Amino acid sequence: MKLTFLGASETVTGSKYLLEDTGVRILVDCGLFQGVKNLRLRNWAPLPVPADSLEAVILTHAHIDHSGYLPLLVRNGFRGPVYCTPGTADLCNIMLRDSARLQEEEADFANRHGYSKHKPALPLYTLDDAQRALQLFVPRAFDEPVNLTHGLCFRFLRAVHILGAASVVMCRNHKILAFSGDVGRPEDPIMHAPTRLVHADYLVVESTYGDRLHPDSIPEDELARIFSRTFAKGGIVVMPCFAVGRAQEILYYIAKLKETGRMANVPVYLDSPMATSVTEVYRRHLNEHRLTVSEANAIDKAAIMVRTVDQSKEIAGHHGPMVIIAGSGMATGGRVLHHLHLYADDPRNTIVLVGFQAPGTRGAALAAHEPSIKLHGEYVRVRATVESVTSLSAHADYREMLQWLSGLADPPKRTFVTHGEPAAADAMRRRIAETLGWPCEVPVYQETVELEGL
Repeated sequence: MKLTFLGASETVTGSKYLLEDTGVRILVDCGLFQGVKNLRLRNWAPLPVPADSLEAVILTHAHIDHSGYLPLLVRNGFRGPVYCTPGTADLCNIMLRDSARLQEEEADFANRHGYSKHKPALPLYTLDDAQRALQLFVPRAFDEPVNLTHGLCFRFLRAVHILGAASVVMCRNHKILAFSGDVGRPEDPIMHAPTRLVHADYLVVESTYGDRLHPDSIPEDELARIFSRTFAKGGIVVMPCFAVGRAQEILYYIAKLKETGRMANVPVYLDSPMATSVTEVYRRHLNEHRLTVSEANAIDKAAIMVRTVDQSKEIAGHHGPMVIIAGSGMATGGRVLHHLHLYADDPRNTIVLVGFQAPGTRGAALAAHEPSIKLHGEYVRVRATVESVTSLSAHADYREMLQWLSGLADPPKRTFVTHGEPAAADAMRRRIAETLGWPCEVPVYQETVELEGL
């Protein structure tokens, strides 16, 4: 069997792994590229194999850099099953529709305001494409064996990066090929600890934080400090936030801060219909996380849920201290762009980054304290304070990843380090080799390797 790295190699986005053997082609993950322009342009390029030649797609989780290419795959002819966990299916039902709406809205906005080089600007895919993709989903429970073809089967293990996130363990000829997916943290305040692998002959492992350790600081304390300082100036906190996982974690901490009196009684707006819907999904999967029913209720009450565009516009008419949490987490699109346009130029305000910022995104520009950012075709000065709360992360750092990998009884024949920027991936490769003594390598984009015996 051959494995080709069609994404998440030399970058953290666009996760796609193509498995090929005589008569069978399977794609593990089907993500969009995000970040710098040369990566985003890959979304418009055809795959090296016809979409209709793929027998199945297996998703590790619902984040758009792992699932967001599916509507385009279906538009191009894919008609096979899309296997995932029930939690991932529920989240993709929200996220793929939202992604398609954003594509359509951004193309429409560009056409109306004339700032696109393309005449007309077109969406990468449409809501109709997303809806047809969702009809192909086939949910499967964790640890349930699923037979594919030619003696190939797989099962999902809990990766707990977000709700429904999984590692994929594939088996054929008594040989194991495992994909870590995005691995969560063992002490996450909301999600349970990830399930360790026991054996793998070949392993594809993520390295998002391969060159970093998470700080020992307490997110609750960091947020309390930022809120207190900003509100004392009469300022507004704008928080670009991932709708899945991160928004719920932020609301969890805000609920605790309000309950203990460590946060002023100011309005908190969750300006993300998707994040609001995702919070409801968490209620349907209580077995996957640590939240009690009362804690889930507290999260619901921690913010004013903003669904419509008119409600979002009304926020701009409010003055004085408040918190606005809006998508997207890297400020690549969505409603947060309008709030940044309004509030980035005021030194009383604070922009709080609460997640990984891929190179080339507005979030990365903000984290680097660039003096201005481009929004809707024009540059806006950034005079607001920019803070990064780095203790909030749904990815295991390199020490936690090594701990997770240490569950394997024997070293894999080959370990492929992916889903990391070049420095992070190489640092993870070196640490695995030096600490665990495994042979490992960092594949490049579109590299193909042979998996002997599989």
